[in-house]
Amino acid sequence: MNYKTNKLLVIALAPTILKEGKYWSYAPYVNEMDVWFKYAKEQRILAPFSYPEDVLLKSFSTEKIERYYIPFFAFNSIFNILKALVCMPLIVFQMIRAMAWADHIHLRCPANVSLIACFVQLLFPFKQKSTKYAGNWDPNSNQPIGYRLQQAILRNTVLTRNMKVLVYGDWPGETSNVYSFISATYRDKERVPFSPKDYTKPLVFVFAGMLVPGKRPLLTIQFIERLNQQGIPARLELFGNGPLRLELETYIEQKKLESCVTMHGNQDKTVVKAALQTAHFNILLSKSEGWPKAVAEGMFFGCIPVSTAVSCVHWMMGYGERGILVEPELESAVAEFAKVFKSQNLDLMAQKAMEWSQAYTFDRLENDIQEVLKGGFTSRV
Repeated sequence: MNYKTNKLLVIALAPTILKEGKYWSYAPYVNEMDVWFKYAKEQRILAPFSYPEDVLLKSFSTEKIERYYIPFFAFNSIFNILKALVCMPLIVFQMIRAMAWADHIHLRCPANVSLIACFVQLLFPFKQKSTKYAGNWDPNSNQPIGYRLQQAILRNTVLTRNMKVLVYGDWPGETSNVYSFISATYRDKERVPFSPKDYTKPLVFVFAGMLVPGKRPLLTIQFIERLNQQGIPARLELFGNGPLRLELETYIEQKKLESCVTMHGNQDKTVVKAALQTAHFNILLSKSEGWPKAVAEGMFFGCIPVSTAVSCVHWMMGYGERGILVEPELESAVAEFAKVFKSQNLDLMAQKAMEWSQAYTFDRLENDIQEVLKGGFTSRV
C-alpha cells in the first residue's frame, strides 16, 4: 500500500496561476510536483500568483490544491529591495501560517522565496521537512550570496532539524542531512537495449535546451562548424527556443551552415526522444546547471554526452568514462573532442552512458519521493 503524508506544503518561486478553473505552473516543475502530491492527502502551495516572465505552463493533475498568496519579490535593484522590505511582514506571516498547518514542509531551492523560507523553517524544528535544491550544489562553484546563504542554513544540522536536503550529484564530506537525489524523464518501460552506432558516418549531435546565453548555443554551432572544417563531418539537430534564436539563425545563414545545422524550435518530448535514439552525441556547453537534464536524456539512449564540467556533470559522466568533458573555449573543446573521438572505444563509452542513465528512471524517482515523505530515504547513487 502506498504511503501518504497527511498535509504537504510546498514553498516555491514558480508561480501558481488559476486559469480555466485549474492551477497552472511551470511545466517541468508541475511534472515532478504531481508525483509529490500523489503521496499526500492534502496539498497546499505557497508561491507568487504572478511572475514577470513568460513561462511554459501546464496544469497540475491534482485538483484539490489550496494556495497561500505572496507577492513576487526580488532583490536585484534598489526599488525591488524596498518593495520586498515593505512586503516582508506579509510574506513571513503567510509562511508561518502555512508551515504551522503542514505535516511535511517541502522547499524548492534556490530562490528568493526559499531564502526567506530557510529562515522561517527554523521556527519548526520538530516538523518533517525536505528541500529539493535544483541548483548547482558544488561547494567550489561561484554562486550568488543568496544561494550560498541557503546552502549554509540547509546543511547546518544544528539550526536546521528534521530536514532532508536533496541535491544533484554526489558530494563527499557533506553533512548527514544532504542526500544525492537524481531527477529523471523516462520510465522503466522506455528503456532500450544498447545498440552500437556507426561512427564512420557523419556524426549527429543533439542540442536540447533554451536558446539563452547560459546554454552557449552559438558556441555549440561554432563547435560543429569547426569539426567540419577539420575534416570530421558533423551535423547538429538543435531543439529549443529563446531570445538568441534570431542571432543564431543569422549566423547560420551568414556562414552557410544550413546543411549541417537544423533549428527545430520547441518540440514535443517524443520528437526529441526520436532524435536522441539515432544521434551519436548530445551536446551541452553550459555556463551553469543544476540538473543537466539534456545530458541524462541523451545518455539514456546511448548518446555520448559532450559537456562542460559544470555542477555534477563530471560525476554523471564518470569523470570521462561515460562522456567527453571539454572546456568552454572553441579551439580547446574541438581539440579535446577530436582526441577522444580518434583514440577511445566510443561504443564502450556509449554503453556505459546508457547503463548509468537507465538506472535513474521516473519510476525510481517516484519511489524515492515516496520514501522522502515517509522519512526513510537514503541516497542510492
